[in-house]
Amino acid sequence: VQLQAYGGGLVQAGGFLRLSCVASGNIFRVNDMAWYRRSPGQQRDLVAVISNGGSTEYADSVKGRFTISRDNAKNTVYLQMNSLKPEDTAVYYCNAVLDYIGDMGVEFYNQQYWGEGTQVTVSS
Repeated sequence: VQLQAYGGGLVQAGGFLRLSCVASGNIFRVNDMAWYRRSPGQQRDLVAVISNGGSTEYADSVKGRFTISRDNAKNTVYLQMNSLKPEDTAVYYCNAVLDYIGDMGVEFYNQQYWGEGTQVTVSS
């Protein structure tokens, strides 16, 4: 089981980026999916979370600019980031709570996984 994130990069202030994260493995249910970020010298903070049913929550700093969505058929979560600001510069991490079948057919429930981070840099 793993999470793989895509879509980071360098963009000017006011621009946009779209991040994607795919969960793969012998997964039979993906529960909450989320994006976190860590700016230099800071702790990792929640950016947005989406439930399996589509309910969303956002950090105050990104409300109205970022949109989290998911495709349950593809075990994929997206983060559309518009009107980017230099303070959005950070390493972005995807997170998912997964139910899956492990080795020897053992079922695991509500296991939290992290993807490797993807760098987003917003220039002023």
